[in-house]
Amino acid sequence: MKSNLLGAATVALLMSMGNAAFAQEDCPRGDLDPKYCDRDGDLLADTPTDPADWVNPDTLIFAYTPVEDPAVYEEAWSDFLEYLEEKTGKNVVFFPVQSNAAQIEAMRSGRLHIAGFNTGSNPLAVNCAGFNPFTIMASLDGNFGYEMEILTYPGSGIESVEDIRGGQLAFTSPTSNSGFKAPSAILASEFDMVADRDFEAVFSGKHDNSILGVANQDYMAASIANSVLSRMISREVITPDQVVSIYKSQTFPTTGFGVAHNLDPELTAQIRDAFFSFDWEGSSLQREFEKSNEGQFLEMTYKEFWDVIRKIDAANGVSYACE
Repeated sequence: MKSNLLGAATVALLMSMGNAAFAQEDCPRGDLDPKYCDRDGDLLADTPTDPADWVNPDTLIFAYTPVEDPAVYEEAWSDFLEYLEEKTGKNVVFFPVQSNAAQIEAMRSGRLHIAGFNTGSNPLAVNCAGFNPFTIMASLDGNFGYEMEILTYPGSGIESVEDIRGGQLAFTSPTSNSGFKAPSAILASEFDMVADRDFEAVFSGKHDNSILGVANQDYMAASIANSVLSRMISREVITPDQVVSIYKSQTFPTTGFGVAHNLDPELTAQIRDAFFSFDWEGSSLQREFEKSNEGQFLEMTYKEFWDVIRKIDAANGVSYACE
């Protein structure tokens, strides 16, 4: 790979694909945007029936969910993206998106082909942007996922979730599962605590911002994904004694990886094969993600693995309509 990092403007100029024109036909689609169909009932946008609508670009654009500094993940994904070039015969470019909304819009507009969307934004990417996820990272023994934790710092005066009442809680972004959706549902159902009524809600933008904010005592408390916390501790960005966990949720699926629904099926098959045949041993991917005990790509279905997330969204009144 000669270069695997491009800015948004460069990617836009490079691809300049614009919005694909899809006829809105009469077909089953569930919660999907009207320009997609779901004839097989898997809750994902079908590949277009007309081969003329398939996309097979010379350059593939890949983006990883913006949980932390994109520069960290440019390096982490470098070996995998080189392997992806070998398997597809295409140039592959790492696109450092700065927000979940920007990532979703990039796929919706045809400027993003392969992506890892975070847990909370997966349903919106699926329904609004035609994202087709098929794999997640897992440990070598097949375990996967992470928990939402609510953190504070030693000496903050907060010893339980109820102590946040009347104070402030930092979320990450509205599309984040562990950074907003799950804690909102849990606080309301388990503690009868609602943002702006029982506590002040602020938004940090990303999980690392929230974690650093608590560690540096800028935030009294924050809801975060503990997989990000583990990696930050492993990189010695913070030390374990700087934060205290006062709540830990059930396990949720982690980042889902997949492709745009309208890629040429042969190209999609090559991309899938790259994920499942990639050798993690000694790779840049292993060096970064073994910090959160991940070492392989595990095949999954959105319909099954994201069921709990869709239920959390329903409890929060989340809409999957594109805006």
